[in-house]
Amino acid sequence: MSMSTESLNRTSGVDNDPSPQVINTKVNIGVLKQRLIDQKKKERVKRTIIFSSVCVFLGVLTILSS
Repeated sequence: MSMSTESLNRTSGVDNDPSPQVINTKVNIGVLKQRLIDQKKKERVKRTIIFSSVCVFLGVLTILSS
């Protein structure tokens, strides 16, 4: 009998709350907008570098082939 009450005592410590915990956090819209602007700026720089590299490569290829 002592084993069954011992197992009951162990399982009774578990929280059986089925409702999910809601965490209330505030979001700063200005920070999110700045992140979006920075991300777009990085993408624009990356596109410019790739386009410039392709143009330079084609220019060098044209000079070498003539």
